[in-house]
Amino acid sequence: MRRLDARQTHVIRFTLNGRAVEAHCSPRMLLSDVLRGELGATGTHVGCEHGVCGACTVRIDGMMARSCLTLAVQVEGATVDTVEGVAPAPGRLSVLQDAFRKHHALQCGFCTAGIVMSLDTLLRDAPDADEARIRDVLSGHLCRCTGYHAIVQAALEAVETLRKETDHA
Repeated sequence: MRRLDARQTHVIRFTLNGRAVEAHCSPRMLLSDVLRGELGATGTHVGCEHGVCGACTVRIDGMMARSCLTLAVQVEGATVDTVEGVAPAPGRLSVLQDAFRKHHALQCGFCTAGIVMSLDTLLRDAPDADEARIRDVLSGHLCRCTGYHAIVQAALEAVETLRKETDHA
C-alpha cells in the first residue's frame, strides 16, 4: 500500500452545489478548510473543530457530515452541498430560509448555516417532520444566541408551507 506524504499536494475533484470543482490539498487538509479557503464557500463555519457544535455541517452524497472532521481527500468524486446551494436561485430564498427570516431564527448567524443544512436535509428526507423530530435534529447543534424556539418555529412553518405546496401540486 502506498503511503501518502503529508507534504504532497493532491488534486481532488468533486461536485460542489451542483458545480464541478477541483481543489489542491494536502492529505491531512480538512474539508472545511478546502471549502472556505480554496473554494470560497465561506458559509460553512468552523466553531469547535471537534464535530460538536454543528456549525460546519454540510451534505456529502446526501448525508449530513461535519466538514471539520472530514478529510478533503475523502470527497473525491462525491457531491457536496453547502448552505450556499440551498437557495433555489440567486436572489431567492428557500422555503426554510424564508421561514428563518420571518421568525428571526438567527442572531449572530454563526451556527445558522449548519442548522439550515441539517434542517434542509430533514425536510428533504422527512417532509412531515414534527416538532420532536426537528428538536432531535437540532440537538446536534449549539446556538448561543436564539434559545432554539424561533428556529423550531421556523422549521415547523417550513414543514407546513412545503405540505401546502405538495397538496397543491
